[in-house]
Amino acid sequence: MAAAFTRRTEVACLTDFSSFDPLYSLSGLLVGALVGITGVGGGSLMTPLLVLVFGVHPATAVGTDLLYAAVTKTAGTAVHGMHGRINWRIVGCLAAGSVPAALLMLWLMAGVDRKSVEVAHTITTALGWLLVMTALMLVFRKQVLGFALRAIGERSPPKPVTVAIWTTVLGLALGILVTLTSVGAGALGVTVLLVLYPRLDVREIVGSDIVHAVPLTLIGGMGYWMIGEINWGMLFALLVGSIPGIIAGSLIAPKLHERTIRIVLALTLSVVAWKLLAT
Repeated sequence: MAAAFTRRTEVACLTDFSSFDPLYSLSGLLVGALVGITGVGGGSLMTPLLVLVFGVHPATAVGTDLLYAAVTKTAGTAVHGMHGRINWRIVGCLAAGSVPAALLMLWLMAGVDRKSVEVAHTITTALGWLLVMTALMLVFRKQVLGFALRAIGERSPPKPVTVAIWTTVLGLALGILVTLTSVGAGALGVTVLLVLYPRLDVREIVGSDIVHAVPLTLIGGMGYWMIGEINWGMLFALLVGSIPGIIAGSLIAPKLHERTIRIVLALTLSVVAWKLLAT
């Protein structure tokens, strides 16, 4: 009885909008600007920021960031949809793997003690290694793609059904990673898609990846809400800052040297990853 009361009190705190903190909005503004400039998913930046700077529990940070991503990526979906940059076949194959994987991960998360040291360590460790991989992709994506495409070029082109199967497998992996850490659908997912679909326009790949991320992050975020791991006041504060931040970043991006920004961001993610893995 006492445990149930404690849990209800905890959930009430997470849904209390009186916890609105302007610092969250400032963080959302900075992260949104970086997303607008570099195109890197907000999860790579927001979740570590909430965990390391604000001391938010990893499970709550992931759940809140998933809903945050669902809202911000919906706007990106509208833009890409208007320009016809969505390949619905890719989206469908990704979702065929990611949605069941996300539901399975949510079921597993609901059955464990999310406040335990073991669960927090699992989330932060997975997040740290994914940030390392994201940083590497930011700096060496062209080299990785070149190596992969040369290796594939020496063989006969894969059949469409084979490509579809591998796309579904990618969706499965993204469903697990994104639901556990809120990271993975951006730099990593796009890189693999570029290898699987080398003849497609990069903008179509990016657009399809963003569209797929909307239902994935929404399902994940709603799942975390059902198990009591969403801080609504924090979510609202983040959105207040991030929306103008993304707009501002998108406007100033053409005036900046993207390569330099990506290197600085990769170094930042590497330091953050080291902090997470060292805890």
